[in-house]
Amino acid sequence: MTNRLLVLVFLLTSIFTMATAQEEVNKDINDLIRKHGLDQSQAMEIAGWITDVYGPRLTGSPMLDKATEWAQNTLTEWGMANVHLESWGPFGRGWEMTHFEMHANGPGYWPIIAYPKAWSPSVKGTGEVIYLQANKEEDLAAYKGKLKGKFVLFDTTRQVEELFEPAARRHDAESLLELANAPEPTPRPRRNYRDLSGFTFNQKLWQFLGEEQPLAVLTRSYKGDLGTVFVSGARTAEGRAQNVDREVVPQFTLAVEHYNRIFRNLQRGIPIQLSVELEAHYTNPDGMEHNIIAEIPGTDLKDEVVMFGAHYDSWHTGTGATDNGAGSTVMMEAARILLETIKESGIQPRRTLRLALWTGEEQGLFGSRGYSREHFAEFPPDNNTPQSLKPEQEKISAYYNLDNGTGKIRGVYMQGNAAVAPIFRAWLEPFKDLDASTLSLSNTGGTDHLAFDAVGIPGFQFIQEPMAYFARTHHSNMDNLDHLVEADLAQAATIIASFVFHTAMRDEMIPRKPFELETTAEDNGTSEK
Repeated sequence: MTNRLLVLVFLLTSIFTMATAQEEVNKDINDLIRKHGLDQSQAMEIAGWITDVYGPRLTGSPMLDKATEWAQNTLTEWGMANVHLESWGPFGRGWEMTHFEMHANGPGYWPIIAYPKAWSPSVKGTGEVIYLQANKEEDLAAYKGKLKGKFVLFDTTRQVEELFEPAARRHDAESLLELANAPEPTPRPRRNYRDLSGFTFNQKLWQFLGEEQPLAVLTRSYKGDLGTVFVSGARTAEGRAQNVDREVVPQFTLAVEHYNRIFRNLQRGIPIQLSVELEAHYTNPDGMEHNIIAEIPGTDLKDEVVMFGAHYDSWHTGTGATDNGAGSTVMMEAARILLETIKESGIQPRRTLRLALWTGEEQGLFGSRGYSREHFAEFPPDNNTPQSLKPEQEKISAYYNLDNGTGKIRGVYMQGNAAVAPIFRAWLEPFKDLDASTLSLSNTGGTDHLAFDAVGIPGFQFIQEPMAYFARTHHSNMDNLDHLVEADLAQAATIIASFVFHTAMRDEMIPRKPFELETTAEDNGTSEK
């Protein structure tokens, strides 16, 4: 290494060390946060109510309304201030399943592991299975008049590989180093989903299915095995299944092993008959939905706000535990820890602390984007690129989010905001014993901090242990309380409570990265997460 390079490294290290040393960390407060967060954790108690009692929480469903009422009452009982709902929408109709079963006959009787896609209408009947083999619009003509009352397949089999390694994993030194060394992200252009290859044929396919009126369309999980089924919402030819009066063909996703068995027997020339019974109801007649907001008032800087939150809604096949009962649990627990810490220390936060539990995240970040439209920026209709900013945008110091499963926090994605590195480094230092020390300049996508980042507010998602989130529980029938890790939830709530408190106590707000309305706002998609 040259002398010049050595001097440069020394200077950079010195600057970084000085910046870290100057960032105040309140050890006494952290000790109290640790006591209430680690030694006296209530995370699993909160999670049990959110999932076992009030799960699943599909946006627009009666169960989400019940879960919302429980959260409001609980936060009020704890002593949170200004607990209220904020409307967004219109979202459209909700959906609730009250009964479902599916069976096969051929070559013998067997029950099928399957789930309806959300917003599928009620259906009851028995019919033959037919494979619709079509890759272009012209291929559909061969099936005209042949699908009514049938179960339609248009996927082939998917090869199932035996797993010789566990599905769950934690970060190791190599994966954390890769995150730490990630370069500053390059802004991506807005994406136009309608230009994607195959969209036109898919639209024609679903128009054709709507006209032919099969009894149901059956698909297989695109991943998963051993009875794990990944399910989201029903498809339509155009628009959304949530739209009032939209006609929806009944749709079901089968466990891959059962789908494969049906398909293989069809290929052998063995006729298969299926029976299905689904009772489902459309709900939410006014079409509006709500976010849950609660606060801990600030003192001398009370007009400035530190926000922290997670999405509260879920899909419908499990109880929404890892996605995102875990994040909602952690953020509610962080609020409880902060209340207990403030009570015991007598130290009130300088800035107002605001908890948000979002809804409609699974269908396109609707709740957090609705909040952003109401408070932070002006947007054109049906467009997520801000055109101008509102005064309240200047008053939010930072937003902290959690939405990647049950895994504990290993650090923070800085979303390209290098200026926060020395601050966050100082705040993570006391939690090295809890394995949280990694900072990455990387962006991470797919959840509600993007609604803040898109309007120039520092919004952050924490780096979490992967666990078996994407492999087993994310949007699946296995997303249940049993797959939450108590110690990891307690660790995450403790660290986030510390981050929120220290953000509230700084003389200055969290530094912001450069932001220009014309070039940096990104539409991260309106398709389901």
